[in-house]
Amino acid sequence: MKVLLTDTIEKLGMVGEVVDVREGYARNYLLPRKLAIEPTEGNIKRLEAARKEYEVKLKLIREQKEKLIQTLTGIEITVIRSSNEEGHLFGSVTRRDIAEELQKLGHAVQHDDVRLDEPLRRIDTYTVPIQLASDLKTQIKIWVVRDKAQTPVAQPAESAPASEAPSVSDESPAV
Repeated sequence: MKVLLTDTIEKLGMVGEVVDVREGYARNYLLPRKLAIEPTEGNIKRLEAARKEYEVKLKLIREQKEKLIQTLTGIEITVIRSSNEEGHLFGSVTRRDIAEELQKLGHAVQHDDVRLDEPLRRIDTYTVPIQLASDLKTQIKIWVVRDKAQTPVAQPAESAPASEAPSVSDESPAV
């Protein structure tokens, strides 16, 4: 069934396009929500102005994304997390965490733009891809570091009182 889109629908088409969809999808979803109408000559002419407006809006968004990619190139951010002695994080660093850190720096990056295969779970340095569009990509460097308040403070052996020192016995306990 052919319908004329009155709104842009991702992975289907943009406003003013005539698309071919299944009858049930059109009848039960698109038409009741007024996302599509019958593709008559009058309706097509009426939506032509809306389509041109949308194309101008897309062009402006595209320019903003190109500028954002240029500012993101070479960015390095530091994420502080708690971890054990081996460097395994208590929790993880997710796409949402990275996007929030970038937003704190003033970059309009959404968590969907951060392309992580799986959350970061170790103290290390990572290169994370950022993709704003199919052809607008860059990489940023993420430093996952241990929380300073969490690192144990080693006491010198000579300053510990003898009463608190652990007793070492040559005998092993009977099992």
